[in-house]
Amino acid sequence: MGIKRFERAKVSNKYLTAGALLLLLLSALYFLKAPAKYLPALPQTVDFNYDIRPIFVQKCFLCHGPDPGSRKGNLRLDTYEGATALSKEGLQAIDPGHADKSSMVFRINHKDPEMMMPVPTSNLKLTEREIALIEKWIEQGAIWKQHWSFIPPKFADDKSFKEADRKGIDYFINEKLDENGLTAAGEADKNTLIRRVTYLLTGLPPTPEAIEAFIADKGPKAYEKIVDNYLASNRYGERWARHWMDIVRYAETKGHEFDYTIAGAWRYRDYLVRAYNDDLPYDQFIKEQIAGDLLKEQRINVSNGSNESHLATVFYAMSEGTHSPVDIRKDEADRIDNIIDVTSKAFQGLTISCARCHDHKFDPISTKDYYSLFGVLEGTRFSPVSVNLPTEKINFNLLQQQKDSIKKLIASKWMEELTVKKDKPIVNVPTIAKANPSATIMLGDFRENGLGEWKSDGLAFGNKTTLGNPIIDQQNKIVSLDEGKASSRFIGTGLFGALRSKDFIIDKNFIGVCAQGKNASIRIVIDNFQLIQWPIYGGIEQRVDTTKWTNFTLDVTPWKGQKAYIEILPGVYDSHVFKMPKDAFIEAKYAIAFDSIWTAPPTQKKATALDLKEALTHWESSEASSDEINALNGLLHKKAFSATIPSLSLLLDTHKELSSSFSDSTDFFDGVYDGFGKNSPVFIRGSHQSLSEKPVARSFLSAIKLNNTNNLNVAGSGRLQLAQSIVDPSNPLTARVMVNRIWHHLFGKGIVETVDNFGLQGKLPTHPDLLDYLAVKFQKENYSVKKMIRTILLTEAFKRSVPAADASEKIDPDNVWLSHYPLIRIESEAIRDAMLFAAEKLDTTMYGKPVKVYITDFMNGRGKPGVSGPIDGLGRRSIYQEVRRNFLDPMMTTFDRPIPFTSFGKRTVTNVPSQALILLNDPFVAMQAGAMATNLLANKNRSFDHKIQWIYERALSRQATSEEIADAKSFMQQLTVLYKKQPTALNDDKAIWKDYIHSVFNLKEFIYLN
Repeated sequence: MGIKRFERAKVSNKYLTAGALLLLLLSALYFLKAPAKYLPALPQTVDFNYDIRPIFVQKCFLCHGPDPGSRKGNLRLDTYEGATALSKEGLQAIDPGHADKSSMVFRINHKDPEMMMPVPTSNLKLTEREIALIEKWIEQGAIWKQHWSFIPPKFADDKSFKEADRKGIDYFINEKLDENGLTAAGEADKNTLIRRVTYLLTGLPPTPEAIEAFIADKGPKAYEKIVDNYLASNRYGERWARHWMDIVRYAETKGHEFDYTIAGAWRYRDYLVRAYNDDLPYDQFIKEQIAGDLLKEQRINVSNGSNESHLATVFYAMSEGTHSPVDIRKDEADRIDNIIDVTSKAFQGLTISCARCHDHKFDPISTKDYYSLFGVLEGTRFSPVSVNLPTEKINFNLLQQQKDSIKKLIASKWMEELTVKKDKPIVNVPTIAKANPSATIMLGDFRENGLGEWKSDGLAFGNKTTLGNPIIDQQNKIVSLDEGKASSRFIGTGLFGALRSKDFIIDKNFIGVCAQGKNASIRIVIDNFQLIQWPIYGGIEQRVDTTKWTNFTLDVTPWKGQKAYIEILPGVYDSHVFKMPKDAFIEAKYAIAFDSIWTAPPTQKKATALDLKEALTHWESSEASSDEINALNGLLHKKAFSATIPSLSLLLDTHKELSSSFSDSTDFFDGVYDGFGKNSPVFIRGSHQSLSEKPVARSFLSAIKLNNTNNLNVAGSGRLQLAQSIVDPSNPLTARVMVNRIWHHLFGKGIVETVDNFGLQGKLPTHPDLLDYLAVKFQKENYSVKKMIRTILLTEAFKRSVPAADASEKIDPDNVWLSHYPLIRIESEAIRDAMLFAAEKLDTTMYGKPVKVYITDFMNGRGKPGVSGPIDGLGRRSIYQEVRRNFLDPMMTTFDRPIPFTSFGKRTVTNVPSQALILLNDPFVAMQAGAMATNLLANKNRSFDHKIQWIYERALSRQATSEEIADAKSFMQQLTVLYKKQPTALNDDKAIWKDYIHSVFNLKEFIYLN
């Protein structure tokens, strides 16, 4: 069978005949031209995950996998039960422990095209080694395992972790080198090490002074010092924030036709920079982005008072936005699908979006899992959020306590006055006929003391209506008790807040809101569609700019049968950017739905008679009805109650002082608030027009078994519970995915090469035990990214050199086992920043609005900015340059910065002619070469050799060799001769040095790390 054939191939050559030796020599000559791929020996114990499942996925699952639509012969090889089941002939495809009795082994070894598997028409064929692995695995018992990434990592218990931690990273690397007969390369020289560390940690080259100091430091901690120094640098956060920006498809505009702005996107970028520089624990980092608005303890930026936790939810706003889609239900499905795709890849390394139309073809992810997450996002409210939303600085509860104290004082006085009255404390209330319920549907009534089932976000509306609030004039005289209404002036004008209804299905022609206000908006948000505008959707948004009660009517006839909610907020949208003037406010009495005639709904009447003492008690506790407030107002107007209370002045002054201290920002970012629990039906075959009868209860992925079950099926969206499930210590994916990303950024390739896919279609980990050790270590060290990076950078594996060529290339041409450090092409941002650094034109100012993108003559289209940014981006780092989806920077795109439409944890690294053309012809490159030449020539005392060394130190982080200096002289002489033939304007020293520097920028060494 296959095992024996495979073992027999390893016979000693001393028994070969002369003819066989000749054949071997001829074969050797052939393989010198086409080297054979190295085939390792069979493992002692064949593992299902690492040895067998990949064969099944690639060669067998097409006909015998999880998809019933393509399955042949009623045979499943993706499950133990399916593979070992008896066929109608009484045979087992796999008979554990008996390869010779397994029909699968018989078929994969058969030569008859009618019997062999895989069938010839599939163009798939098992190698002898693959057959041998399958046979050996069956002989060893055919042990099935869950996919490796869903199995808890090793070393989770303290004893095994301490043993692994004692051995360290290099033990796991060297173990694989020994297994594969490889020898580790030596340590790189100091110039190489400091350049490698500096670029990987900061995205910039080291300064000549730092290089000189490192080389001069002969102490045993010299290397450790530079690692710690660059981890502590502010440039570190800028470098590593950009990595995460790839994952969340960062952009400052929405793309599509008009490339509308994503408000506050750059603030999210600054959040990421701060988070990495502050070494925010990764579990907190996750919770803030998924549910930052819902965390009990909000993380406040001590320097400016802004809410970092809520700011992180701009994560949700990074998807593209479609201008006037015809089908907004489909548009919502596509937007949510993109968010699910990014969320699952970013935090779990899973392609959950593959289950949108059917159960995942490979991974244990069901369509129900997908629509469970869909419901979480459907119940999330996308909203503007105030940048400086008051938090610790403003004690909202104290303000409410002051209001209560004022009412208590007034109520106490009035109760005394009511007690001494001889009149009966009973007031008759006329009965009002109810409106016809079939004609008008009440969607929200704010004339009583509560907001009902509506949610109040921000501070503006508070959590109650104005019913019964004392209206007091400037002389501190009580004029009346306020009627009931929802008011954004609960504290004062210019404060942000939004009042939103629950989702409802539109079944009437019109929605009406009785409101008044200034610079305010009423919006009908249908299927979570936010980009409301003409030509299709303009009618479902109305601006409120009147101080008289007005009936605002919104025609929703075209969207009958679709889900919607009403949004009432001070402020307006200008080209989809929310703005709120300081005098903005809005007040609303009620919201209704009707078909043709607006019928004002009556207030609810509790009885035809009221007890005034009871009414006063209810008012004091903010539980009075509108009838009771009207009765109390009647007595106040009849002067049965005192309008002036001397001791009230002090309370009013304190209240006014606190109220005036409430201030809000005029700046907003696109974040989220929580909505209402929403369970989504399954979209059959992914169609939003074909829904399952029952909705799917929200829950976490069924394949991931957690120690703590977090119920997502809550009153709100379930985002907080989703975040808690992701960061649960028993989740086998979260820590693995992140440490693998870190490894990828430091070695150019992850332990799992497919950094965004830990599923069956992803690559297997090259060092599974190492990955597990790092994941457990990451958790035990409080999810510190800096500590993990430091640990990796201090290893022998990281410090190894990049040899020009060695024997390992024959055995391990892709350097899978890390016998040496890989050659890494630096990213587009680092290439650009390195030029600015070399030219001494780099502005290291941190944070702030992005520098507008430079618009070339070839960049045209809708949404084109009216003003172009400068060619050099004001010298700011690339992370601070604007990212416009429809007008992406050509240099960044050419050097493989991903187009922001989904997660890209791993950038494609290409080597194409356009890159050489950019380095040769881009005006930015030429500008920096010219600036560097100017700085070079500013010092008149430099010799030629010194000038070359100055260039090499800044551009390549090393000294030029004597041979390179000689080459430079020769090249400069050629340029001098050439320029003598050119016009006078070019015949000068600066032009020659500029061209030489430009040539250095074009060296491969400039854009590669070794």
